[in-house]
Amino acid sequence: MSPAVSAPGVPDSTAAPRPQGRRGNVRGWVLVVALLIGIALLSLRLVTTAPSLEGVLNPESPAPGGAKAVAELVRQQGTEVEVVRSRTAAGAALDPGSTLVLTDPVALTDDAVLDLLDEADRVVLLSTSARMLELLDLGTGAASTGAGGLDAVEASCDRPEFAETGGVQAERMFEPADDVDGCFRDADGAAALLVAEREGARISFIEATRMLSNRHLAEDGNAALGLALLAQTDHVVWYVGSLEDGDRTADTPATLGELTPAWLTPAILLLLLAGIAAIWWRGGRFGPLVAESLPVTVRASETMHGRARLTAKAADAPHAAAAIRAGTRARLATRLALSPRATAEEVADAASDRLGVPRGSLHDLLGGPAPADDRELVELARRLAELETAVWAAQTERNHP
Repeated sequence: MSPAVSAPGVPDSTAAPRPQGRRGNVRGWVLVVALLIGIALLSLRLVTTAPSLEGVLNPESPAPGGAKAVAELVRQQGTEVEVVRSRTAAGAALDPGSTLVLTDPVALTDDAVLDLLDEADRVVLLSTSARMLELLDLGTGAASTGAGGLDAVEASCDRPEFAETGGVQAERMFEPADDVDGCFRDADGAAALLVAEREGARISFIEATRMLSNRHLAEDGNAALGLALLAQTDHVVWYVGSLEDGDRTADTPATLGELTPAWLTPAILLLLLAGIAAIWWRGGRFGPLVAESLPVTVRASETMHGRARLTAKAADAPHAAAAIRAGTRARLATRLALSPRATAEEVADAASDRLGVPRGSLHDLLGGPAPADDRELVELARRLAELETAVWAAQTERNHP
């Protein structure tokens, strides 16, 4: 049998050509460097961008924290709602008898705030601060006594527009000044709403960031309160403040470019060029990648944070409460010299004997019904932490008389 003859132009070897590994490796590293540069530039842009103040009770925002729902409700009552984003536009839009609505103007100086409020016959401040309380001489802050930091209060004042609002969950309480009317009072006399006359203008002052938001407007008497505050005139000018419209020039933070020395940018560019040169030099000298099975170790803290995020995303208060109670029981069992497998009743009995408190209350705390919502979950966690602190303190006093 005669040997095979190769066709013209066809190589005799049947081996596959050697892949151009170096060129592919270099392209991959260049893409990685370009991606890192893009991430760095994006990070610089995010760092140097001023935070927005327009998310709190924005009358044009449908987000849960916005106030578009109450603004539309006021419009349905026949009141014109005009949204402005500068002090100049707000002053020009205010007519005699108009209502000026705004949140705490943190970007404005005291003089700028007073100049803005002087333009209006009626002012409604929907978020509060100690500075505005003092600036307008309305009173002082009062401690909240309600569960979860919210007080359930009724209108309980002589202002007729609030007679039919019903009860609300007040976010912050105040002690009114002598010449200031207080509405929505609690048992201690503190008020959630302050109403005062200042140089011919009526000023209403309330912390309504939660109550008048889109998420909570339908709860309690929040919608009626919003109408009582905002729908008493035919024209509402709603000022949405921002840092760009502020006049705190002395407090403006320096930019990242102003804080870095002049030699930093050339040094970064030089390092990048050196890195690219090193990749080009050494990129093709490595062998092909080899797949290798390696053990994977996950730290306990990562597992804990991951499970916590999943529980928070699912809004699973009972499951979170069970985990918190289990951890508390384990720590108390160790502190009280019990078995790690001690039941909730055993731990509660031992803690009751140590502290001298009724056992029934501790039984409910360590093994009672699960909380129904986040507010009850926070209260349960607080009480469990107080129990651990009390047991620890009692043991310390017992060991060190």
